[in-house]
Parts: sequence; structure tokens; C-alpha cells
Amino acid sequence: MAEALDIERCDLECKSNNAEHHTDLNGVDRLIIRRGQPFTLTLHLRSGTFQPGVNTFGLIAETGPSSSEEWGTKATFSLSDSIDKKTWSASVSFSLGKMVSLSICSAPNAPIGQYSLTLDQGTKVSLGEFVLLFNPWCRRDAVFMDDEEKREEYILSQDGLIYRGTSEHISYCPWNFAQFEPGILDICLRILDENPKHLKNPSKDCSGRRNPVYVTRILSAMINCDDDRGILMGSWSGDYGDGTPPTRWSSSVEILREWQASSCRPVCYGQCWVFAAVACTVSRALGIPCRVVTNFGSAHDANSNLVIEFIYNENTEDVSEDSVWNFHVWVECWMARPDLKPEFNGWQVCDPTPQEKSDGVYCCGPVPVKAIKEGELTIKYDAPFVFAEVNADVEKYLMFRDGQKVRIGGSITDVGRRISTKSVGKDAREDITHLYKYPEGSEKEREVFRKANHHNKLKELGLEPGLQIKIKVSEDMRRGFDFDVFAVVTNNTPVSKTCRLTFYGRAVSYDGKLSSFCGLMVMPDLQLSSGEVKQLPLRLCYSDYGEHITQDAMIRMIALLTDTGTKEFFNASRTIVLENPEITIRILGEPKENCQLAAEISLQNPLPEPLENCTFTVEGANLTGGKTIKETIGSVGPKQTATVKIYFTPTCAGTRKLLVNFNSNKLCNIKGYKSIDVGK
Repeated sequence: MAEALDIERCDLECKSNNAEHHTDLNGVDRLIIRRGQPFTLTLHLRSGTFQPGVNTFGLIAETGPSSSEEWGTKATFSLSDSIDKKTWSASVSFSLGKMVSLSICSAPNAPIGQYSLTLDQGTKVSLGEFVLLFNPWCRRDAVFMDDEEKREEYILSQDGLIYRGTSEHISYCPWNFAQFEPGILDICLRILDENPKHLKNPSKDCSGRRNPVYVTRILSAMINCDDDRGILMGSWSGDYGDGTPPTRWSSSVEILREWQASSCRPVCYGQCWVFAAVACTVSRALGIPCRVVTNFGSAHDANSNLVIEFIYNENTEDVSEDSVWNFHVWVECWMARPDLKPEFNGWQVCDPTPQEKSDGVYCCGPVPVKAIKEGELTIKYDAPFVFAEVNADVEKYLMFRDGQKVRIGGSITDVGRRISTKSVGKDAREDITHLYKYPEGSEKEREVFRKANHHNKLKELGLEPGLQIKIKVSEDMRRGFDFDVFAVVTNNTPVSKTCRLTFYGRAVSYDGKLSSFCGLMVMPDLQLSSGEVKQLPLRLCYSDYGEHITQDAMIRMIALLTDTGTKEFFNASRTIVLENPEITIRILGEPKENCQLAAEISLQNPLPEPLENCTFTVEGANLTGGKTIKETIGSVGPKQTATVKIYFTPTCAGTRKLLVNFNSNKLCNIKGYKSIDVGK
């Protein structure tokens, strides 16, 4: 008859196990492991020794509020001679005196989450609890990624760069993902527990957590709060007085902690890059490789016909339902798609920004990037919407009072440009447009478009018009300064032309919404001889645009040209991004682990007026102890320099990023960063 072990305590060996499982950055005060990979624990006996064949027992691993073997949330397994990495298994790896070391392996498709572990030898003994995560290091796991450098970037890296601006002027925003900061993992697990599917059927939901497709779709819905107790409330109103403006955020930590502390009330406010950044933090924390992606010229196709129709009335007012955002940000998550063909494994688009409903919920994806490139719009989830974002055609119309529409232009190349993500292992932009589409305008790209848009025939745009209008910008367009923008008009006809030119600038937010005028030029009697090119300047003065531009610092330039003889219309538009001043960061001293370090941070006021309420905020994973350092200066005069010195203590060796944000009454959300190599 088997004899029971007299167990005094169980050592979960958190320090060594967490290091082996690449979770030690979460801390070593509890056991955090990745599925499909063995871990070790040690039983300490009060009396007696372990005797193979004499002492036998079983183990029970359970997750969820009502675990069951039927749902796969409870695993019961016995000792065997060796570990079986394809399922839950255990073996004795070592025994000496009153110590018994067990090697235990979870199934590579086990549901992720908080687990309890029990030893069963007739009577049950609790051995402790652990957290189980997805495992990109395990070949049998659906999120396996066969490249250590990419795993370092897409799982372990705690900071990154998010690209913004326009395709002609790409800027970046440094972001602190900080997925290993204290408490963040628990918040990520709570996000799963607060989702409506879990509240309705906990057993089924916990069972679904074995599948990264299911988990990323849940996260896509839960990062926004439109249907549930999600994290962020979106707002594009420009009025953020009762919350934090989206451009103020530079870290996921503050957002997630505020959501947790407020009993899951939504945090105000987010826009697309904030939604994506938080989704990246949560995905990486749970073990799903993830990266943030920016699409410049991103279409929002309201009627799902893969064509963006811009309609202007006779007063040149935009009355369109469709829109093209200057940029839009989402995430890609890496995983196998056993529900699809093998060719659709790899990067999947997941978009947590609430735009359109999917299966009745504001979420989007995951949909394979490969499916978007090949125009496979029957592939789940939400392929038509994502395809339109990167490859819709644009048509422009003038709508007269009698309802007549006249086409005044269009493009097959304006949407989906310079799709960007941070490069692996370095602070550089990687252009991944080729992963989403074939070369713009190529026959292959048109072939894919025809396949995707079965009810739309290829539209020939015809020859270049006899009159042409383009917009040219200056090289130096800095915030706080005056500069020129040019309307370039060309007469390619054999006769002279008399035209009317209206050329103006309007403040615009990144999602394409226009507001106040920043400059206007009207030439009712513009004369152009045959073959003539005229470059006509419009001066944009800070006194005109300063109080109107949003925190995105963008101005939409629009030029309308009318041939007074033929009544033909021609138009051009271009979004310009004003250069913000740079933050200078100088590290004083040699960075060493657990040694105080100083940084001198400065910014010159570029405006012809003083800045009031000037504040620098500084943070960095493993640099500022999970806290934000705030230094207030007060007033900084025109062209004067604001300078502060801050002190912090790095807690972990390696390359870290110090993120800095500057705010004032006139100049907000100026961001900078400095990579710091911290020595042992």
C-alpha cells in the first residue's frame, strides 16, 4: 500500500523558475511561469524520505472560479518517469533526505491565468499558486516565435516608439509599455475577468483563454469601454477638461493603475495610439508577442464599398461620411491560426480603437496581415474594414444644390502609406507597407483590389488634366514661427487660361476633422499663359494659427482651382505638421545599477510669448521606481530655455529609456527620450 508523504512545506523556487521562464522582471516573490515549459518545486518533509514505488501521489492544477476537466481548466496527473511536454506531467527529479524536487510541465495549450496547485495522496495538500502565461519560447505554443532577438523586442522590451504625423512628415512618440512594473500583470489578468463573456459564463471564458485568437479579441474589446467595463474612453472632441488629454500620456502604467484603483471605471481619455499602446502592454504581459503599427493615410470606410468618397458642397464644405485619417495606430499580435490555412499564421491585426462594431461589439481582429495583402476578405475577423484602411480608393466629388455630382479628382495611392513600426533592437522606423499590400498602383495590387472589391470595376483615372494644382511646403515649418506654403498652378493646355484660385489652411486633428482657418488667399482673376507655371505663396503667421491648432500641431492646406471658361474644378490638399522644439537630455555621471544618477533636461521656448505653468515629467522602466517624477518651473520667456535637474536610481542593468514630457499653457505634450546603458 502506498505511503503518504509527511509534507512540512513546499518551496516554489520562484527565483530560479521565473528566470528560466523569462518572467523574473515581474519580480521573484511569486511563481510566474510559461506554458509547455518545465518548472521545479521542492517538497520539504517533516519526517521520512521519498521512496520510489512506495510513495505515490497525484497533482491537481486548477484555474478559474469553477474549474473542471470538461472545460480544460482542471488537470489531474500522476508522477511518471519523465516529463511529457505535450501535456500536464510531473516527475521526481531529485530526492535527498527530507527534500524531494519535482519537475512539472504544463500543457502547451493550457488556459492562461491564475492557478492553484494541489498534491493529492488521499488527503489533499495545497502546494501554492502560480500564474501561467503564453510561451513564445515553446514550439508547441501557438504564440511560438523562432527568433530570440524578436522575442526580446516583442515580449521583453518595456519601451518603444510610436509613429505619428503624416506620410510626408513622420514623427515619433516614445512610450513606456512597462509590462513588468509591479501590479501590472495582476491588472492584465483582471481585464480578462471583467470582460462580459467571463461575467456571463466564467467556465467557458476561462477555457477559451487557451487560444490567443480568443484572448486578443477580448483585449481588442476591453481596451476601449464602449460595450463593457473597459479601460479607456475615447474622445476626439478637443475638450478634455474632465480628464487627461490623449497627447499627455506616455506610459501605460498610469492608465492601467487608474482603471484598477477606480473599480474599473474608464480612464479619460484615449485616442488610437493610446489604445494601441495599452493593448501592446497587456499583450506582452500575458506572453503574446506584440508590436505597435502606424498606417499613414488610414481610411475609414463608412459604407463598406472599399471606396472613400469625398463630397464637397458649393461652399467647399466637406459633407462626406467617409474619411481618411492622417494616421491611425493599431497593434499586430503574433500567433498561429489553426482555424485558418497555415499561410495565415504570423502577424495578426488587432485594433482596440472603437470605430465600427464587429459581432455587435466595438472590437477589430485578429485578422492575418497576409489575408489583407492578398485581398482575402472572407477571412475572420474584420478583414474588409482593415483592407479598406490600407488600400481603399479615393474619389472626390462636387455636389451642387440640385443634387448633381461632378467628379473633381481621386487617387488609388493616397490610402495606406508608409506603414511603420519600430525596428527590432534599435530605435529606427521599419517600413512594413510591403507586408500589407503589393506596390501601389501595380497590376498585382490592382488585381488584389479587384478580387477584394467584387462589385467595383477598376476605374481608370484618365489623363492628367490640362490644368494642374499642387501644394508645395517650406523646409522649415517650426511651431512659433511664420513660414510660407505654396500653391503651384500649371497650365498644360495650348491656350491661355483665366482661373479663380482659393488657397487656405485650417487647423486639423489627426483624425481629419477640420476647425478654424489659419490663413486664406483668394485670386479671382489668375492669368496663366500656355505652359506657364506659377508658384503662389500663402504666409502662415503664428499670430493667425497659434491659438487654433490642436495638440496634434497639424494644418490642412487646401487649394481649389476653377477654370472660369470651362467651369472645370481642380483641387489639392496636404496636411503639414509643425515641428515642435526638441527636449535635450544630458546624463550626468556614469549609470550604474542601484546608484543614484542625475539628468539635466532642457527645452527652448520657440514662441514669441512666454510659457506659463511649465512642467517636466520624467519616467522610465527600471529607472524611476515605477513612479513619475514631476518638476515645475513656472514661467519661461520668449526664446528662453527651461532647465531642470532630476535624480533617479536605476534598479536593473541593461539599456533603459528615460521618457520626458513637457507641458505648459501654450506648448503641450512635447516628448523626448534618452537611452541609458546601465552597468552592473
